[in-house]
Amino acid sequence: MTSQTVTTAVAQQKDSSPAALVRKYRTDFATVLPSHIKPETWLRIATGALRRSPQLANAAKRNPSSLLVALLEAARKGLEPGTEQFYLVPRKGKHGPEVLGITGYQGEVELMYRAGAVSSVKVEVVREHDTFAYNPGEHDRPVHEIDWRADRGDLVLTYAYAIMRDGATSNVVVLSAADIAVILKKADGAESPFSPWQWNPKAMWLKSAARQLAKWVPTSAEYVRLPDVPLESLPPAKPLELPRVDDVVDAEIVEDWPTAPDDTADGAR
Repeated sequence: MTSQTVTTAVAQQKDSSPAALVRKYRTDFATVLPSHIKPETWLRIATGALRRSPQLANAAKRNPSSLLVALLEAARKGLEPGTEQFYLVPRKGKHGPEVLGITGYQGEVELMYRAGAVSSVKVEVVREHDTFAYNPGEHDRPVHEIDWRADRGDLVLTYAYAIMRDGATSNVVVLSAADIAVILKKADGAESPFSPWQWNPKAMWLKSAARQLAKWVPTSAEYVRLPDVPLESLPPAKPLELPRVDDVVDAEIVEDWPTAPDDTADGAR
């Protein structure tokens, strides 16, 4: 063993930073990444997120396994960690600082596009001074009018729907402020000052709607390229009855939901 080899080995041993841990497991991440994602690019994004946030780096160093779990989830979904596709949130856990991974609304929408079944996805928030109308059976999709010159007021609703490749409108998801309050109360890590629930609530309202839409629209980590076929040969979108949000757990855990009553706020997207 040469002196240079010894020096390199010692340096590697001393480098116990979270970024070094990410590089150590690069092969594991590359194994689960979707085929269209370049592992080296994804790794640079992950290590860059750690460098940008001392709080995140500290949580990752104190609990490296939580970092690996979060990054592994991001890798499996093919989403960029530390971005609005996939948040890396430092928080105080039962045994000290830890890292929590949360899929953002951009990530939820990206997974829908990759499945190849939708031509467009609409996810919006409604504020108290906007004009909004959506009655299932009467409206194919929400009617939302905004006066961009006026003060729009507080957030009151969020909605999401997709236009399928055959031109049909998917089920429409509509969540009220009360629905969001239920989701927020059960959201893992929402109390952390570094959680997007704290510093970007609008994005989490959008994420909540997109997450529920993903129950009715195909999603995929891999890009699916559907063959060009006549639209008339595609099966029509089936109407679905959306459940209530009373038992939804945001973060990244979702329980089975009960059947929705007739007066549910969710419609067809």
